[in-house]
Amino acid sequence: MKKDLLEEINSLPQLPSSVIELEKYKSIGNNDIKKLISIIEEDPLMIVTILKIANSSMFGFKSRIETLSRAINLLGINFTISIAIGSAIQNTINSNLLAYAVKNEDFLFVSALASNIVNTWVSNINLDLRNELLLPAFLQEVGKFIISEVIQKNRKSEEFLMELEETKDTTFCEKEFLGYSCARITANIFKQWNISPNIIIPIAFTENIESCPNEFKTKAQILEIIKILCDIRYPLSDENIHKALEKVSLYGFDIEHFVNSIDVIKEVINQNS
Repeated sequence: MKKDLLEEINSLPQLPSSVIELEKYKSIGNNDIKKLISIIEEDPLMIVTILKIANSSMFGFKSRIETLSRAINLLGINFTISIAIGSAIQNTINSNLLAYAVKNEDFLFVSALASNIVNTWVSNINLDLRNELLLPAFLQEVGKFIISEVIQKNRKSEEFLMELEETKDTTFCEKEFLGYSCARITANIFKQWNISPNIIIPIAFTENIESCPNEFKTKAQILEIIKILCDIRYPLSDENIHKALEKVSLYGFDIEHFVNSIDVIKEVINQNS
């Protein structure tokens, strides 16, 4: 299946120009909302995705969000950019997650959840770190679309799903069937697209923290914790929160801030579900 994996990655189309523009906009720290709106409006699917997430149970805004400008004002510029780029990348890969027995909408939810955890929890650690991690948190599971495609092509979906059900360890199953984890595959997809090393490196080392370059280690640790919490099949499950807490303690993050952040997010979701 490794050969099929490489073929899928190498055959990916180029990213749409809107993604390149958004990356440039973000890299120069632009805060011109009108400019941001003009870029996003080039891709109607971006708008649909942003509004869908803004109106999801994750936020529970008092009234329905009908316009892009209001969504940006409520979600914030960096959060909106993360959603927009993530939406475009998902649509560019143009696959499904049937091998995981979940829908693309589920992926969108956990990706937004990942960025929301960054927005809520990492804000208590460092605001610059929060802004730098919103996008990689949203994007770090993109490789699952390629994994799902390869598993389906090789008629291994049933076996893969049975293994997922038995182990409840998604990363283990990915390595078992393909030889690589989602983190490794996602990093290689982004290399193919020449996406910034600031995004690629923390994602690539989420499962090998010890070998991570020091300047990216804190980012990789946070992404690993978020990856555990946002498991595509069991997001924010009690078991995964417990696993994440062990990592929070191991890496020396403030446990109280972490627990409070997760409690706030869970409460909003439960109130609006």
